[in-house]
Amino acid sequence: MKKHLTATAFVVRGDATLMHWHKRLGQWMPPGGHVDPDEEPHEAALREVMEETGLACEVVPTGEQHGFAYPRQLPTPVAVLLEDIPAGKDVAHQHIDLIYFVRPLADGHGQVDDPTLRWVTEAELRESAPMDVAGCGVSAVAPEDVRELGLAAIAALRSP
Repeated sequence: MKKHLTATAFVVRGDATLMHWHKRLGQWMPPGGHVDPDEEPHEAALREVMEETGLACEVVPTGEQHGFAYPRQLPTPVAVLLEDIPAGKDVAHQHIDLIYFVRPLADGHGQVDDPTLRWVTEAELRESAPMDVAGCGVSAVAPEDVRELGLAAIAALRSP
């Protein structure tokens, strides 16, 4: 089966992570998308966040960095998922999805005011209750992997 390299970012602010409604897949998801040719995966995750939300973010290191100077070490993803993508405008395929935890930059230019975006709190993720898509009359529970990784992102980036 054909495979695409993708990168996903769990954006955390306080006790919430940012989700968007993916209309084609009909589910709540964190920002993410395909890694472009000659693009590093963590750069793709940050680019996708900017494109989908307008937020400038930074990757929060979660993996061990070794002491050598060369070759340069890239940020380690928190997880690597293999996701089945149903046929749409492309044939059915799989995504090799590199997952990163990120936070908005201090200046964080861009406000999240799109009705298909929402900050989902830790409590909402734990409740696993359906979440409404503003103005659409649609409500859905975030998938299990999204809820679990969202909770892990909030816990990892929680301010002391």
